[in-house]
Amino acid sequence: MARAYNFSAGPATLPEAVLRQAQAEMLDWNGVGASIVELSHRGAEFIGVAARAEADLRRLMSIPDDYAVLFLSGGATTQQALLALNFAAPGQAVDYVVTGHWSKTAIRQAGPYVDVHVAASSEAGGFRDIPPRESWSLSPGAAYVHITANETIHGVEYRQVPEVGEVPLFADFSSSIASEPIDVSRYGLIYAGAQKNLGPVGISVVIVRRDLLERAGQPRADIFTYASHAARDSMLNTPPTWNWYLLGLTVKWMLDEGGVEEFARRNAAKAALVYQAIDGSGGFYRNEVAPAVRSRMNIPFFLPDEQLTARFVSESKAAGLLALKGHKAVGGIRASLYNAMPVAGAQALVDFMRDFQQRNG
Repeated sequence: MARAYNFSAGPATLPEAVLRQAQAEMLDWNGVGASIVELSHRGAEFIGVAARAEADLRRLMSIPDDYAVLFLSGGATTQQALLALNFAAPGQAVDYVVTGHWSKTAIRQAGPYVDVHVAASSEAGGFRDIPPRESWSLSPGAAYVHITANETIHGVEYRQVPEVGEVPLFADFSSSIASEPIDVSRYGLIYAGAQKNLGPVGISVVIVRRDLLERAGQPRADIFTYASHAARDSMLNTPPTWNWYLLGLTVKWMLDEGGVEEFARRNAAKAALVYQAIDGSGGFYRNEVAPAVRSRMNIPFFLPDEQLTARFVSESKAAGLLALKGHKAVGGIRASLYNAMPVAGAQALVDFMRDFQQRNG
């Protein structure tokens, strides 16, 4: 079987080596006579898997000891609601910087619980840039400042950590986590759905400074309390064990491949290939994001008309290049270049783009 190059924004491509290991271990994990997904999450076997996944993620991302690492069911959207419940008092102000679709989603999830203040927004300009830090209007006494580190749909990415003073900075890193080195200590909390760079859909990672877990937050059930999950090593309830196991395999694969430094190099190379093809097309392809904040992970681009766009999607799929249709919110084409996408995949896309332009330009 020949695997295609999968440019899906999420659930996204996984490393072939990880899939093959999971396939080999599916019926009998580590010689115990059962699959890892059949073993108790409270048994020594799975506890070992979970502990290794956390240790490897800490090593991969250089996570300081004064940060807790949580592995939780669901996606990033769930965390967006839990941030407000755990870290803001009822009615307390929280600051959000809006740079695309997922920033707006984060506001909708927090809105019922806090006084959401939009500190800055690039919506008037079509989410093609990030508002300069000096234009932000931050609230005195805000519980936190929230940013979306990489906008999966609009293809906008922070290239520098914004300075927000003593208020903790919270960041949705769903589509760029572990794609390059970051200084975790610059953030109060980082969260990410795993299904782009870290593993399969159905599990999220929350990296949170331990002192923030002492905040009272708002009335909520214990199952929605980060401190309770941290106290029970993310096993307050039955976790998604198969997803956690696959996440652990993916993180180990990243370490074996050279870690975030190596993936930063690969990701820069892949993005450069695609952006050069767009910028060098004489306007046949166009990316509308300000060059200084162009995403390395998600590259949206447009063709001259909808008919050509539909043809591009159809022919690219036939050529073994999957899931290039843009999100319905913006249309066009979108190529997602997460860690598991090899440089050869980006080159195959560029070769197709050039051939398509020659035949249709």
